[in-house]
Amino acid sequence: MAEGDRERWNAKWREHAGELETAVAVLVEHAHLLPAEGKALDVAGGAGRNAVWLARRGLDVTLVDISDVAITRAERKAEGAGVKLRVRRMDLDAPLELAPLYDLVVMHHYLNRERRDDIAHLLVEGGVLVAAQPTVTNLERHASPSRRFLVEEGELEAWARALGFEILVAREGWTDEGRHEGVVIARRLAEARREPDPEPSSPSDGPYR
Repeated sequence: MAEGDRERWNAKWREHAGELETAVAVLVEHAHLLPAEGKALDVAGGAGRNAVWLARRGLDVTLVDISDVAITRAERKAEGAGVKLRVRRMDLDAPLELAPLYDLVVMHHYLNRERRDDIAHLLVEGGVLVAAQPTVTNLERHASPSRRFLVEEGELEAWARALGFEILVAREGWTDEGRHEGVVIARRLAEARREPDPEPSSPSDGPYR
């Protein structure tokens, strides 16, 4: 991701007059499937709405994001909540310099097909992956995000299965916010394999959050 993209995301975060304080519904609804302790990675975690919620539940959370503005807000949010949060400003399009030691990896509204296998394999054996992304069906009601930032029907589940992960939850549908979204929650098994990522039916890469 070029420096211009970092500035673009900084500008987007500066435009936010307010910030959502609560964690996303997929985490709250499936809290019983998430680890109660250990290390968590929030990918493209923005201003920390999910990371702080996870930290308050007792996890050692690392938030990574490209935006300096978002990271500063996440740090303030964590301080206000009385929790510790590790933050790293990272270009998520570049090779990851992270160790596979996480018990939970969250990718909420971040799509990068070239890197997502590597991100998923930052999980330890038994670790849980949570991924959520708007689907192409969302275009029936909304022009944005554009198709390149959307997943195909069944894509997230197929991707997790190709990795050899155990599927805990796989669903698609309209959310309360009026967005058509795909969700997969999966557990990394001892013999999780690395098969080629399923080919999308249309070109699509890049972040959306």
